[in-house]
Amino acid sequence: MKPTALPGTPPPVLALASFPGPLARTPYYCDRLESHVVRFPHVNAPHAHDFYLLLYITEGAGTHTVDLVTYELRPGSLFFLAPGQVHHWHLAPDTRGFVVFFSAEFYLFRYPGSGLYDFPFFDSTHPPVLYLPPTEAEIRPLIEHLFDEFSVPKASQAEVFRSYLHLCLELAARHYAAPATAEAGLAQQQIRQFGALLNQHYRTHRSVRDYAALLHVSANHLNALCRRVLNKTASELIHERVTTEARRLLSHSALGVAQVAYELGFEDASYFVRYFRKYTGTTPEAFRQQR
Repeated sequence: MKPTALPGTPPPVLALASFPGPLARTPYYCDRLESHVVRFPHVNAPHAHDFYLLLYITEGAGTHTVDLVTYELRPGSLFFLAPGQVHHWHLAPDTRGFVVFFSAEFYLFRYPGSGLYDFPFFDSTHPPVLYLPPTEAEIRPLIEHLFDEFSVPKASQAEVFRSYLHLCLELAARHYAAPATAEAGLAQQQIRQFGALLNQHYRTHRSVRDYAALLHVSANHLNALCRRVLNKTASELIHERVTTEARRLLSHSALGVAQVAYELGFEDASYFVRYFRKYTGTTPEAFRQQR
């Protein structure tokens, strides 16, 4: 039975086991996009994953919506999705590419530590896409190697697949952002730590002071850091994270406004309505009717 969402429920969170066949035996996967969407048509509807995903486009066009933000699909597009992000796509008939799945445990088995979580494109405060030239000659061959390696069972397949995947992520990080100085590198690291804490605590912590304390810096330092790196205040990022989750629930579930408020840690539904209107310019009900 396909794990599609029932009317009035949040989008499903798909596990690797939701994709029968080769994924029943491995915590990693690679297939041609055009074959994948035919074999698993339920992936065209909004859903999330409990694993990591790469989407690479070689031909065609379309759109890819990640956490309610819609991005263009074009040759050379490389998307990165972390567990829990809700996404769906609209593909032109001639769209071609590759899709890659892998679990955190699979990657960390050979590359332990924080490296996987430090990649900037897996941080929700950064765009989840890298637009490469269609003729780019470093990453595309690696993704093609991933497909070739997965297509036919062979000795040491997991180790070779993991090595290609590691190189792909490292090179993508080089293309995505390369801090010019040690100071810039530290700033990026602190921003990623802030993003990780924000994802963990946005339901209970809504002040800059709360996150500054968790990061062992002052509130003024955190605000200055966010302005310098992201051109936004820390408060703006906190409110954006809360309202993004509110939009997810309002768009992908039939929860009432009071229930959405409760899910987000608001004890007073009327305060949640005021909060949402202040930071989005509309009420929760009006936003839902626009979808």
